[in-house]
Amino acid sequence: MRSLRLGRLELRRFTRSRLTRAALAGVVMLPLLYAGLYLWSFWDPQGNLENIPVALVVEDRPATVDGRTVDAGRELADELRDRKVLGWHTVDARQAADGVNDGSFYLSLTIPADFSARLASPSGDGTPTPAELGVRVDTGRSYIMGTISDAVFTEVKDAAGRTALKDYWDNVFVSFGELHDATAKAADGADDLHDGTAKAGKGASTLNTGLGQAKTGTHQLTVGLGSANTATGRLSAGADKLTRGLGQAESGSRKLGQGLAKLEKGAKQVADGNAQVYEQVHAQVPKINKVADEVVPVLEENGARLRSLAEAVERGAGLVADGAGALPGGIKQGAEQSRQQAQQLQNWLDGNPDADPRLRAIAERLARSTQEVATGLEGAATGDGGGAAAQLQRDARRIAEVAGRTAEVAPTAGRQLDQARDKINQLDEGLGKLADGSAKLHSGLGDAADANGKITSGISQLGDGSAQLSQGLTRLGGGIVKLSDGAARVDSGVGRLHEGAGELTTGIGKLADGSRELSDKLGDGAEQIPDYGRDERADRSDMMSEPVKLADQVLNEVPNYGTGFAPFFVPLALWVGAMVSYMVLRPLNPRLLAGTAPAWRIAVAGWLPGLVLGAAQVGVLMAVIRFGLGMEAAHWAGIAGILLLTVAAFLAIVQAVNALLGAPGRVVVLALLMLQLTSAAGTYPIETSPGFFQTISPWLPMSWVVSALRRLISGGDLTVVWQACGVLTLTVALGLSLTVYAVHKGRTWSMRRLHPELAL
Repeated sequence: MRSLRLGRLELRRFTRSRLTRAALAGVVMLPLLYAGLYLWSFWDPQGNLENIPVALVVEDRPATVDGRTVDAGRELADELRDRKVLGWHTVDARQAADGVNDGSFYLSLTIPADFSARLASPSGDGTPTPAELGVRVDTGRSYIMGTISDAVFTEVKDAAGRTALKDYWDNVFVSFGELHDATAKAADGADDLHDGTAKAGKGASTLNTGLGQAKTGTHQLTVGLGSANTATGRLSAGADKLTRGLGQAESGSRKLGQGLAKLEKGAKQVADGNAQVYEQVHAQVPKINKVADEVVPVLEENGARLRSLAEAVERGAGLVADGAGALPGGIKQGAEQSRQQAQQLQNWLDGNPDADPRLRAIAERLARSTQEVATGLEGAATGDGGGAAAQLQRDARRIAEVAGRTAEVAPTAGRQLDQARDKINQLDEGLGKLADGSAKLHSGLGDAADANGKITSGISQLGDGSAQLSQGLTRLGGGIVKLSDGAARVDSGVGRLHEGAGELTTGIGKLADGSRELSDKLGDGAEQIPDYGRDERADRSDMMSEPVKLADQVLNEVPNYGTGFAPFFVPLALWVGAMVSYMVLRPLNPRLLAGTAPAWRIAVAGWLPGLVLGAAQVGVLMAVIRFGLGMEAAHWAGIAGILLLTVAAFLAIVQAVNALLGAPGRVVVLALLMLQLTSAAGTYPIETSPGFFQTISPWLPMSWVVSALRRLISGGDLTVVWQACGVLTLTVALGLSLTVYAVHKGRTWSMRRLHPELAL
């Protein structure tokens, strides 16, 4: 109890001012800063790998295999981006190289252009070529990143390989099915072959019989060839006669051609004449139609009037003619009557100003004619009127005749004129057709002349052909003679074929037996070849693509990086806390050294204040790890107990070293920290360290603490925990024993103690 009281007095020394209290608080918080910050920064780096920028270069081009498209590069890139194992950035090759060089990317993965083609190469006929993935990493920037990339891309490579193997084995199993079907078809074919050979056997027998009949036929052929030779002679003579007749026909055809040429020339002249007549008549038809359109209506409307006028003229002209004989005495009387008739016409014109203008024009012309007759009569009466009277009589008779005919036709003149116009139009149309027919006749005669030329040429060719036919028939006669000789040889050959047909029948029988056996064997083979369905192929392809799987059985799983390193960082922080504690606390109380208190009590009195600070360090550190970082553990109570025992052991060692060596002891304590840090197997198994560290590891307490904390945090066999408790208990005892020794030694003063060579 006195030791506890003495220890409490040592701690009370630090409660007198704010600075000393702050120093104690700093000692308590230092392990938290050390271990807490370490664990916080390393808590779950694997969970944040997606924040690491890496370049992804996809240059792959899809490949076509057996009618299907293989786009393995794109599929792999999509899978990597979906998994988010790393922070993938899809860039081109130049950007990736520049990014790795300047540090924008930790590494780059390149899927080459022939990635799909190489993966699909085992399905083709050429030499299979393994696919490659290009990885570029700058380990000088981060060695751990190189290790991570090896692990990640090994899995990527294995996954891509499994996919390729799955496709390959699927093709193999598909080939099994195709081989099964092909073998079954071959068995069916062999069965068909057996049926065919059986039929062939029957055919061979029939062939043998037929060859016998053929031999009889060859004899008949020889006789027939003799008759054919005689017939060809007669045909040759007939061909000669045909040749002569064709010569005569050719001469007649040439004369016909000359006549057709003359006829064609005459037809051309007729066609040209008809064309000219048609052109002249056709040119006048529009004018005739125009005049008829104007005159016909006038004649139809004024036919009666025109008739009466013509009759009056006829009477006047008759009177003139009758009176012409009585000239010159009667000339005056005739002239007077003519003037009266002219006056009557003029009176009619004056009395009918609304008459049709065309009728008025006709009446005016008649009035002028009558007036001219009267004037002529008066001239004849005063001059030499004998000849003139005779001429006048003739003229009057003609006028009377014309006027009479005019009077007869005047009522129907319009209709007759219209009919005449229609006749003229029909004449124009007929002349057009006649001109066209004449042109066609001329063209037809030209074609006939050309055809006659071809006929003449054809007759000439027929004559040549007939001559050749005659020559050919002569040669045919010689050939028939040779054919007769050949027929004899054929007869001999048919005999030999007859013998061979017998042998063929025997051989086909053997072939039928062999084809039956082949069909049976192929059927048995088809049954032995597997024919997998789609699901069966998928199951077998999956198995063959990964025939061996690792059956992982994780014992005492560690959830993250921080939990895995806590057994190492926590005791490391507590050792640092023990070091700092005895930088603030005194390992031994000088006043007690000068007194008569037992040495063990003095040692315990110097150890207990540090143990109190260490317990506080453990409490704060565990609270932050548990509730701040959220670490899960299997045995929290055990962790608390082992950490308190660890603090007690570390403090006992640090106190003993400082008590024995004084100021240089702090350097020794730091050296012990380095030795324990490198031999505690906190990162890699101790077996991976050099032999020196493997040798000292069991003799240092931190190695046991690390092993015990791993079991208490993750679970498992606790034997090592009890062993660690034993080692730590021995360490406490050893440390306190050394401190007791230091107390005994410290009660003896020397010049070195009064004037130390090194003071820290």
